[in-house]
Amino acid sequence: MPYLDWEKLLNTQRRKDKAKGHTEERSAKTVEHRTQLERDHDRILFSTPVRRMQDKTQVFPLDPNDSVRTRLTHSHEVANMCRSFGTALVHAYPEQFSLPKELNAERNIPALLEAIGLAHDLGNPPFGHQGEDAIQSWIKSKGPELFEGLEQAALREDFLQFEGNAQAFRLLTRLQILNDDFGLNMTYAFLGALLKYPSPSDKVNKAVLARKKFNFFQSEAEIVREVWQETGLSEGVRHPLTFIMEACDDIAYSVVDVEDAAKKGLINFDSLIGHLQHEAKGDEIVLKIIAKAKDQHDEFRGQSLSAAELDDITMQMLRVNAIGVMIVEATDAFVANLSAITAGTFGDELMAASKSAHLWRLLKDFAKTHIYPRREVLEVELKGHQTIHGLMDVFWAAIINRKDPAVLSSKRTSPLYSYVYSRISENYRRVAEHPNNRMPIRYRELQLITDMVSGMTDNFAISMLEELRTRGA
Repeated sequence: MPYLDWEKLLNTQRRKDKAKGHTEERSAKTVEHRTQLERDHDRILFSTPVRRMQDKTQVFPLDPNDSVRTRLTHSHEVANMCRSFGTALVHAYPEQFSLPKELNAERNIPALLEAIGLAHDLGNPPFGHQGEDAIQSWIKSKGPELFEGLEQAALREDFLQFEGNAQAFRLLTRLQILNDDFGLNMTYAFLGALLKYPSPSDKVNKAVLARKKFNFFQSEAEIVREVWQETGLSEGVRHPLTFIMEACDDIAYSVVDVEDAAKKGLINFDSLIGHLQHEAKGDEIVLKIIAKAKDQHDEFRGQSLSAAELDDITMQMLRVNAIGVMIVEATDAFVANLSAITAGTFGDELMAASKSAHLWRLLKDFAKTHIYPRREVLEVELKGHQTIHGLMDVFWAAIINRKDPAVLSSKRTSPLYSYVYSRISENYRRVAEHPNNRMPIRYRELQLITDMVSGMTDNFAISMLEELRTRGA
């Protein structure tokens, strides 16, 4: 008997429905042809945080080139790969991956994967992963006095290790307020599969995949325990489909970052192929990718293309071929390790366990060596870092300078602080100030500032800081 039960893993009940003891009400005239997990995807797609990702950094901050990927285009590509992976899983492996008919796996598996693929980066702050670093470094710069009253280690680590994955879970369960406290009221299956790192912040362990980071703040710990109870998951145990989402994210990062760098003229086809050839070490998959890329390059060379066009189309085709190979190999790896995955004992990344692991690592190594350290990238990352620190300085002063320290909504001590505090999104303030919020006051203050800053887009963050500084903040 598997450790994990797919009937529970695909639990389509919603938190709000369970609390009220019924399924979602429908108008008598409403005809709903979507499954609950298909509806999850659509709720994410139409949510405000998804739209904000169009102006959030993927790799190249504030890039003027419209062809370079943003966090939104990256998320759509990951969602697409997730759906394709799920479709292949239920159709190409009917014997190895066979689920009871009532679970409607042919529709629900691809839909759930597409939904978590689209949502996986929703909590990322502006300026990419540098934004996370900037928030963490601001917190650390304030010293131990910042955590006055926060005795529990996890309450402090939530901010010292501020994590976009945890912010995504918070966004969808707490901050996207409709008319209650259930956020977007996603299914238990979705919430369970979204937890890439099912661990609290004080139990992070870099040596353990599922604990390498953390995926929920203490403010949402009760919700996570409810999700685990309803899905059969537990601390440190991933939903099986989370491995697939991670693999698709890994594939996207390894391939498309290189394509974007070529689009910007930072690298070219020859430099990439040279790297792959030098490091291939006889790997059959890498050698096939190289050979196909060279054949296509020679074919395109005879079509009277400019050097830029030739490089562009060849890199596009290399991306197509590499993604195709890695998706197939990752699917095989998932099926081959399915017993361990459903037993909760599989502790590796799918890509690392696949036959395309060497190709995947070579592409990542190439980006680390030839793309990320470029001065053009570092200069804009520095601007993002300075912007986030500046915003946190300004907002923190407005948050803590109030007449009644015990009441977050208390009147500010100056007109300037009142104005700055009013610029914090109303729904974030409502959650922080809510009388039913049982978190310590200092935790709520810190969460209010991280909610606001992490929710900003790149350009909005820059313009907001400029505006506040002109007003004397």
